[in-house]
Parts: sequence; structure tokens; C-alpha cells
Amino acid sequence: MPVKPVELPLPAARLIWLRAQRLDTRQPFGDGPEATKRAVEHLGYVQIDTINVIERSHHHILFTRIPAYRRGDLRHAQSADRSVFEYWTHALAYVPVRDLRFFVPAMKAHRNDPTRWSAAQSEEGARLIRRIRSEGALSIRDVDDDVLVEKTHLWASKKPSKGALERAFYDGRLVISERQGMLKTYELAERHFGWKSLPRGATPGQILEYQLDRALRAQGLVSAPSVMHPWRTFGPEMRALVDRRVRRGQLREVRIGDSTLPHWATPETLDTALAAVEPIVHILSPFDPLVIQRARLKLFFGYEHVFEAYVPKARRQFGYFTLPVLAGDKVVALLDLKTDRAAGRLLVQAWHWLDDGRPRAHKKLIEEELSRFERFQLGD
Repeated sequence: MPVKPVELPLPAARLIWLRAQRLDTRQPFGDGPEATKRAVEHLGYVQIDTINVIERSHHHILFTRIPAYRRGDLRHAQSADRSVFEYWTHALAYVPVRDLRFFVPAMKAHRNDPTRWSAAQSEEGARLIRRIRSEGALSIRDVDDDVLVEKTHLWASKKPSKGALERAFYDGRLVISERQGMLKTYELAERHFGWKSLPRGATPGQILEYQLDRALRAQGLVSAPSVMHPWRTFGPEMRALVDRRVRRGQLREVRIGDSTLPHWATPETLDTALAAVEPIVHILSPFDPLVIQRARLKLFFGYEHVFEAYVPKARRQFGYFTLPVLAGDKVVALLDLKTDRAAGRLLVQAWHWLDDGRPRAHKKLIEEELSRFERFQLGD
């Protein structure tokens, strides 16, 4: 018989999501390089972005959950420990190496899609792979024999070799073995990991299980848009998997507040008592997992984030790169920040209180977190 959905009030739903995101405690993953590995494995992936008005998103997301985080910890995980690698999720991201087999089918499918790349890029890629095999890892700066071409779009390169390296990367033939800012060093995948070949790819069914379990671990409460992001609905195979787990009692359907959007959670998640979180303050990246899914953020927190870097200046309400401020279980303010590295300071260009903001209760806590955030911005 169908089981009636669990009715869950919004405050309880928020606590479950914050707990799953490890934002309800100050030091959930410990510290040191090992904390970075644990954080990426728990979250499933950490999005990479190029904007550096403040520190780039991948470092920012990790700092939010690892108070003593240093940028070298991520470099260590990628280049020394080799416990994380870069690949495409809904965007380019750091992903645990333990999960690489779930991406191998996408790599092989990419190799077999000639419509995405020109024959010239394929030939250039083969040449660069031979060079890397012979001479060792290289970056785009090591390629000085390119004949420059006109850009085809804003993010393209004048160097044809850049497209060739990217193709070999998405094919799984090369990995990004090191990253300095946005400068990537490419290495043969097997040599970087010390493998004879890439691991056997997961089956389609295993990939579905992985995607659902990743979302349940990092989100607590999941919906079709949250599991499939950036797509909005389940495919028939994922829908069948969810229904199968519901029938087996491994998932319960949940209705959150007045929302009609179905959610699901494990019985263990729903049965775990969660105390109200203390007013720990987090200055969040616009690319943080708590923020990047805008409709989910609005449902759980009643706040709709607009990324105004893509809005014409005359139409911006809050600023080019505003950061939501989480205090306890409420988004209470928006800060438009910019790091002035030459002057050695963090600039607060604008401070906006939101409906849940309480200046008397929150201002001092936010200022204390801003001091910590500034030290991170200007540190190593």
C-alpha cells in the first residue's frame, strides 16, 4: 500500500540540509590536507570557477567547512595524494578519485563524439599526447609553436593547442595534474595515478545509484531538481530507482511546508533528532552547494539569490559579486566584497540586511567572521 508522505516543517528541513552540508558545526572534517579529501568525498564534488574578485570558489567552499584550510591542502590532494581529480559534474569540479569509475563512461562517450571537435584538434591532441609521454607533463604556456587564431567565443583561446588539450582531458586521456590559479598542467592519466589503464567504467545502473546516493549524503532531503541539477526532472530510470527504494522502505517521500515539490529522505535521516543550530556564521560563495541551486535555496530559506555579475551594472541591486551570509539556520545578509591584494585588505563595498537579519544579534558575529575571512583571503 502507498505510504503517506512525511509532513516536514521548513525549520526541520533546513536543519537536515545544513547537517548534510556540514554547516551546523565549525570543524566537521578536522584540519590539514586530510580534511580536504574528507570534505570533497562527503560533498561529492566542489565546483571550480574563474572569478577571483575574492578567493575562487573551490578554495572558498572548502574554507567554509575547514576553518584551518590552506590552499596548499587542495594542491596536495590533487598533485601529491592524488585523492581528488578534476572533471565535469554540472560544471568543472574537484571530484574524489574513489568515484572516478562513475565518470569513465562519459569520458569514453566523449571520445566517440566527433561532432564536438574538429579533426585538426584531434590531430593536435595526438601530437601533444606524444609530447607529454616523451617529455612529461605540460601546461599551455609550454606550447610555443601555435599559430594563433581568432577566438570563436568569449571563453575560447587563440591557441589551438588549448582546445586540443581540453579534448584529451574530457576524453580521459589526460588529467589536470596540477593547478596554479587557473593555469592547468596536463599529464597522462595512467601515469599520474600510477595505473596501467583507467578503471573499468561503472554500469548505467551503478551510475544512477551513485548519483542518488551522492545527493542523499550531501543534501539529506532530495528532489528531482536537486539530484539531477541542472536538469529539473528525473529520467525514467532514475524515477524507477527512487520508486524501488520507496517500496523497499529505503526512502520515504517527504512534503516540506506548503511546497508541492516531492522530496525523499532515508528513514535514518528522518529519525535522527537534530538540535537547533547555534548561530555559527558562514560567508558563502555564490557557487557553494547551499546556494548554487537557486530554487532549492528559496524553498528552504525563503531567499532568492541573484548572481549579479551577469546583470548589467545599471540594473544591479546588491553588487557584482555578493555573498550570502548564513547565521545559524537563516540567510541574514548579503555582502558585496572585494579583495584589494595590493593594499592587503578586504573591502566591504556594500552590506545589505535581509528579512531574517537582526543587526543587534548578528552584526558583531558577522564582523568577527569577516576578520577571519579577510585573513584567509590575504593568506597563503
